[in-house]
Amino acid sequence: MLKIILASSSPRRIELLRQIRLDFEIIPANIKEEFEENIEPGKYASEISKRKAMAVAEKVKGKYNSDTYILGADTIVVIDNIILGKPDDKSHAHSMLRLLENRWHEVITGLTLINAETLKCITETEITRVKVPAFSKGFLENYLASDEPYDKAGSYGIQGAGSLMVERIEGCYFNVMGLPLYRLSKMLENEGYKVLSWI
Repeated sequence: MLKIILASSSPRRIELLRQIRLDFEIIPANIKEEFEENIEPGKYASEISKRKAMAVAEKVKGKYNSDTYILGADTIVVIDNIILGKPDDKSHAHSMLRLLENRWHEVITGLTLINAETLKCITETEITRVKVPAFSKGFLENYLASDEPYDKAGSYGIQGAGSLMVERIEGCYFNVMGLPLYRLSKMLENEGYKVLSWI
């Protein structure tokens, strides 16, 4: 029976795994999300997701069978080839959102599965394009006064009040939340686990 160990404490990823009724437990990786400068954004997201999964795989080595996979994910917002992570403070969040205003940007998630027994590692990326409109008067100030922007890449969340700044998307909605479910299901199917077998 398939079991997932989520290498994250992200409330959004936890919610999405529950949505597809996977059997999972949570062991946060707690790694520093740093990499060399000028790295290509997709490679950055992939490498960080791999680091997260591997950190947890090393913690649980020898404790699980081959039906257990560690899931690492890293989601970034990219505009003008600049990676936007989580903001440091209100001023940083403000500058990020002004950069995104009235433009398209990309949300990229690196997704890694590591078999807990064999340590076989699979990594893929998902890219979604997002269009942010020009903000109405007072919107940005009100949004920044909430607690929503400060734990999210790019300083917004599509599933909360930040949905009001998403004019259009091209690609996977769940990727913008932080976990592309269809991509994950296909990766699991390739490992021999049918998408609907656990529902």
